Amino acid sequence: MIGYITLGTNNLGTAGAFYDALLDELGARRFLSDDRMIAWGTRPDAAIFVVCTPYDGESASAGNGTMVALNAGDEATVRALHKKALELGASNEGDPGPRGDDFFGAYFRDLDGNKICAYIMGGDA
Repeated sequence: MIGYITLGTNNLGTAGAFYDALLDELGARRFLSDDRMIAWGTRPDAAIFVVCTPYDGESASAGNGTMVALNAGDEATVRALHKKALELGASNEGDPGPRGDDFFGAYFRDLDGNKICAYIMGGDA
């Protein structure tokens, strides 16, 4: 159902390096870029993750209440993504752990302040 997610950035080079390293943990690779955007994906028919400078030329800002959730597949990968994000300079928004009966997640903000969740849901949580 989701085709792609786009987050704004004020420094495309820094954001690109951050997400190259972070999304590598999920097997995603950079496959498209130009002077104002970079896109990553795992396969042609899967959702795409994009960072870009705003089209209107104004500064990018993190939306209040906006969050992107990355399905990590298992608890170890949730922990690894959270750890990697913090190593890359992200800020902690919630340590890895259970949230209710069927959800295990961890939260951080990227270098532009965008909120990201790494999670698993269901029987593996």
